[in-house]
Amino acid sequence: MFIDYAEIEIKGGDGGPGCVAFRHEKYVPKGGPDGGDGGRGGSVIFRADSNLATLLDFRYKKAYRAENGHPGQGSLKSGKAGEDIIIRVPVGTIIINLESGQTLADLNEEGNEVVLALGGRGGRGNNHFKSPTNQTPRYAEEGRAGESLRLSLELKLLADVGLVGLPNAGKSTMLARLSAARPKIADYPFTTLIPNLGIVRLREMKSFVLADIPGIIEGASHGKGLGIQFLKHIQRTRVIVFMIDIFTSDDVEKTLAVLRHELESFDPRLAKQPHIVVLSKGDLLEEKKLKEIYAKINPDYILCSAQSGLGIKELLERIENELDRRRPEKQAD
Repeated sequence: MFIDYAEIEIKGGDGGPGCVAFRHEKYVPKGGPDGGDGGRGGSVIFRADSNLATLLDFRYKKAYRAENGHPGQGSLKSGKAGEDIIIRVPVGTIIINLESGQTLADLNEEGNEVVLALGGRGGRGNNHFKSPTNQTPRYAEEGRAGESLRLSLELKLLADVGLVGLPNAGKSTMLARLSAARPKIADYPFTTLIPNLGIVRLREMKSFVLADIPGIIEGASHGKGLGIQFLKHIQRTRVIVFMIDIFTSDDVEKTLAVLRHELESFDPRLAKQPHIVVLSKGDLLEEKKLKEIYAKINPDYILCSAQSGLGIKELLERIENELDRRRPEKQAD
């Protein structure tokens, strides 16, 4: 089961209370206050883990709390700090404060960490409150409460290339052809109900991640069909491959316009995203019909067939060139 959204509550541990104590030692007739401080409460830490693929765990557990700090003790002994709690989430998880709407973290690399819901400070022991006029203070501070937050976790897949098209455009078949992924394939619409990822190897030591996005229909950006549930996964891709079923499409340009409009309506930045147009199922048409279609369309469109292998080499070369031109710059140390 693929779960890409969850809402949870987190709370840092409360600080431990300070201690009220007095020295009682032999040969020390007037022992002063020696109550130790309480320990700091544990904090809640989120860590990106590439071994996780969905937010399924958060469907069953929605509240997370770090350990409270331990009380202070006599002889100026501070209490033990509470244990932090580490919450592991898939790489690509965005954490948003539900109350303010603020994005708190975007954990898009393996091992990324962010500390949220800090633990409370421990209370001070009575040793801190002694003074010339109050040499035997009989009070100490309570620990501070830990921070608490209501969060939404949103997973956006990290893929270099996204396959986008109407239902039954052949995206899953293409993913299976190019990678070792085995998505569900059938001859009816919306066979892909969750995004699928596959690694496409171009040559030794060079590959890219390909995502098969569930079918988009007109009105998807407003919630129609599978709606915006999966459109968000396209936002992280570096190259978009529009797949159009040339066997059933009456107007290639119109179909392309619908797809681009839905992406742009969802996120205007996607209109500037580099893209490649693939005409799928090219092996099902007669040569005469293909010539008629090509006379009306952009010659840069690639005619492909995942079944016969037609155009696959050209598609991979085009994708490689686009990725090389838009390779992320390495940040300086």
